[in-house]
Amino acid sequence: MDYKPVIEILDRIINDRTVPRNIREAVEKAKNALNGKEEEELKINSAIVALDEISNDPNMPLYTRTQIWNAVTLLEQMRSKAKKKK
Repeated sequence: MDYKPVIEILDRIINDRTVPRNIREAVEKAKNALNGKEEEELKINSAIVALDEISNDPNMPLYTRTQIWNAVTLLEQMRSKAKKKK
């Protein structure tokens, strides 16, 4: 599965020094999950969980929260496609 659009969003957040470190670390965790060797659904679910955990962080800039929601939306669409392939 092509995660390029999601990875691009995650990379923008990771490289944004105005985003708190704990948020960048969680986004890095989500990116690493997508680059793992597990099954597609497991990778996607792991990334969604990592992003969901930080999505309500009060220290998160609003634009970063929007980017995370966009990434989660893309991942949920990919998860639906992965389920249909089974």
